[in-house]
Amino acid sequence: MIIGVPKEIKKDEYRVALIPVGVETLIKNGHKVLVEKDAGKGSGFEDKEYRKAGATILAKEKDIFRRSDMIIKVKEPQPSEIKMCRKDQIIFTYFHFAANRPLTNGMAQSKATCIAYETMVEKDGSLPLLIPMSEVAGRMAVQEGAKYLERPMKGIGLLLGGVPGVEPAKVAILGGGIVGTNAAKMAAGLGAKVTILDIDLNRLRHLSDILPANVTPLMSNPENIRKAVAESDLVIGAVLIRGAKAPRLVTKGMLKTMKNGSVIVDVAVDQGGCIETIKPTTHTNPTYIIDGVVHYGVANMPGAVARTSTFALTNATLPFAVEIANNGFEKAAKGNRTIWTGINMLNGKITNKAVAMAFRKKYTPLEDLL
Repeated sequence: MIIGVPKEIKKDEYRVALIPVGVETLIKNGHKVLVEKDAGKGSGFEDKEYRKAGATILAKEKDIFRRSDMIIKVKEPQPSEIKMCRKDQIIFTYFHFAANRPLTNGMAQSKATCIAYETMVEKDGSLPLLIPMSEVAGRMAVQEGAKYLERPMKGIGLLLGGVPGVEPAKVAILGGGIVGTNAAKMAAGLGAKVTILDIDLNRLRHLSDILPANVTPLMSNPENIRKAVAESDLVIGAVLIRGAKAPRLVTKGMLKTMKNGSVIVDVAVDQGGCIETIKPTTHTNPTYIIDGVVHYGVANMPGAVARTSTFALTNATLPFAVEIANNGFEKAAKGNRTIWTGINMLNGKITNKAVAMAFRKKYTPLEDLL
């Protein structure tokens, strides 16, 4: 199989989908790898490292798409890339279809096979290709939140952990999954007073056991959310419903109960966001203010720490990429349920129920097509 690695073109995206040792691994398995010139530069990998690993470097993105059987990316195809996708081509990347109608329509029209990192599920219910970036995003959410609480960044002027004799900042985290847990660890480690909310009582018991004493696990319900949001200096949205649009937990009305200069970081923004007033932003222009509250809505947060993120992501994606390349996606999906759950579109048909429901489109079970 010919595997193509284009340079990411989404604004402020510095990650790359494959590191040189990944190229070496695929080539040892009998495949050919095409890498676009400077694709790894943002993550600190030079073209010569890819050449040494056995890749062919191509100057033009269109040649990568034209010649490849499978495209491996980090972010969803951008409009110019959607036009280059074709039938019988595999696109293996983060899609987040449910929050993006134009992408959904465009990829359906291309009839490419869309395998989404974010919907791949292991037998234990974990999301193996979402976990590494969720870990990064959760930790970054606190790092960015702490920065934007500073007065020069339009924040209230609080040090997250306070100092002896001065009360620390209060942090509310909506969601106790991978993002929320990592955010809680970071915020607690800095000395903040943390509340983490989740709807799963067993998860709350687990969080109570593993997190330090300055973290309070709390049942997520409208009353507790209202109270936590009103009292907090930093609110982190960390909600995930696999493949579906995030539920809106914080309304515009709740913003009026927050302090001027408080900060919202919504990690769920790439799934539509769990804060009603959130909208996607970029690393170049990461924040805006509504009702005195600083909103941070960068949709590719891990891209800012591209080298760490690239290693973490490719550690997880490479085994699946090798399996798909070795066996073809049909055989790989039939033999590996995790890959099966990643197929969101096939021959223009939507095979992920949550995506179909998000846009009231026809859902076709994958079993009907394979």
